Amino acid sequence: MERRTFIRTCCNSAVGVPIAASVLSSCQGIHYALATTASDGATLLVARSEFVEIRNGEERVRRFVMINTDFSPFPICLYRQGEGRFTAALMSCTHNVCELSVAGPLYVCPCHGSEFAIDGRVLKGPAEENLLTYKASIQDEFIRIEKA
Repeated sequence: MERRTFIRTCCNSAVGVPIAASVLSSCQGIHYALATTASDGATLLVARSEFVEIRNGEERVRRFVMINTDFSPFPICLYRQGEGRFTAALMSCTHNVCELSVAGPLYVCPCHGSEFAIDGRVLKGPAEENLLTYKASIQDEFIRIEKA
């Protein structure tokens, strides 16, 4: 193999492998839940069972689920903070309208690095405004997200 070809192959691998790994790992834990609009038109209902995942015969509880809506191009992240406690936030950065990513117990903007707490508070700029959040509560076997 020529030296130039070898160097080019090594450089492409050094750049391509981390990018591919991050793309694949970021998609691995994201679950898009089905949500229905309640008869009042202002409430989304998500089955609590959307947080249950079965892998290799074991039942696990998801930390969060994403919900696509008809009123925004950005999903809502419904985050489980503990037994019976949920928060819901629109995944749109208030700084530059980029879609946020979930990074452990934070929402992170990949465009300029803003960070938000799960309850929507700004932790690190350049964003200065908190995220749009929705009241989330349990009703029987559903989690209610109040849009209004």
